[in-house]
Amino acid sequence: MRTLLVAVVLLLVAIAVFGYFRGWFHFSTENTDQRPSATVTVDPGKIKADENKVKETVQGFGHKAKDNFK
Repeated sequence: MRTLLVAVVLLLVAIAVFGYFRGWFHFSTENTDQRPSATVTVDPGKIKADENKVKETVQGFGHKAKDNFK
């Protein structure tokens, strides 16, 4: 059970890091009145655009494999 929990946490961290570098998430911090605050902004448009690119790429590989099989 512990191994499964560690695997899930590592998967979530990997997705967060990947998403950050792809521009899906933006992190910002502020210090006002000696109170720190952190903000996470999610860009759903960027996520959807990348999702569509992946779908097109996978479908292209599928069509190539289908053509090679014939």
